[in-house]
Amino acid sequence: MELPPILQIAFSYYHVLAVFGLPANLLTIVILYRANCGLSKGVTFYLLGMTTVDLLVIVSNVMVYYILYYYFPFSFLNYTAVRRLNEVINYAAIDCSVWFTVTFTFDRFVAICCQKLKAKYCTERTAVLVTVTVCVVFSLKNVPLYFAFEPVSIMNHVEWGAEIKPSYHMLPCWLAFDWLDTVLCPLAPYLLILFFNALTIRHILMVSRIRRGFQGHRTCGNDSDPEMQSRRKSIILLFAISGTFIVLWMPYVLFFLLSRITFNHYNPSDYTDPFLIAEYTGDMFQLLSSCTNTCIYALAQTKFRKELSNAIKYPFTLVVNLVK
Repeated sequence: MELPPILQIAFSYYHVLAVFGLPANLLTIVILYRANCGLSKGVTFYLLGMTTVDLLVIVSNVMVYYILYYYFPFSFLNYTAVRRLNEVINYAAIDCSVWFTVTFTFDRFVAICCQKLKAKYCTERTAVLVTVTVCVVFSLKNVPLYFAFEPVSIMNHVEWGAEIKPSYHMLPCWLAFDWLDTVLCPLAPYLLILFFNALTIRHILMVSRIRRGFQGHRTCGNDSDPEMQSRRKSIILLFAISGTFIVLWMPYVLFFLLSRITFNHYNPSDYTDPFLIAEYTGDMFQLLSSCTNTCIYALAQTKFRKELSNAIKYPFTLVVNLVK
């Protein structure tokens, strides 16, 4: 049976995402764990946390949910209990990935704009505490989702598949949970990331203007200021971080708001329905963020690029040495 066009596109897309995202995140974890990138222990821990949950998203959501369920429809993966558990893991991993981006952005905001607080907050201990707290809070927050699904069918007293209960779209408690889920991820992170980046950029521009004035008095015509160049790179990095997050999550957010405002309940079996196509598109863009966050933060570091280059060359170098 031939798949509808939107499913064909999504199916091919998730294969590409898995092929790229799995090794990319694994390689990044190894490089960051070696701690040879010139980053502080706190920053390294944030990046490790982000990369680990991004890897979990790729495995549980992209590989298991969208690929393995298709190839192995009658395996243990399709037991209702396993499907429910995987849904909880999916949502928790995505929540943690988004909020790690927020916490790391706040950490950089404090490091740049709050010099008095920097020594106390920007430490490895704080990074560990914040990361563990985010994981615990959003793991507990998504536990109710386990009870939001019911089996699709029961064969030989075994429950197969999982689908959202009809009551999820009707009961006030589930509707409130659904709104809370979207507010916490990604509406609130949107606002917080924009807010902290705006304050950081404002601080960088203000300090840069002051330094330019001092430089003008001391060395007329000399524009080569290493610190000014570093601040320009910081501005570019911050715009890239916030811009990528907003762009990749925007289709998902717009679909949620539009579907709730218009009270549209599409037919999940009608793959020509514009709302269903919009939902698939939003999911594809949102999952792409699991392959970009760490790249934006880490690949901007020269030493990380060097470590990445060495890691890619290592298998080929090993083969050449063995041949010799």
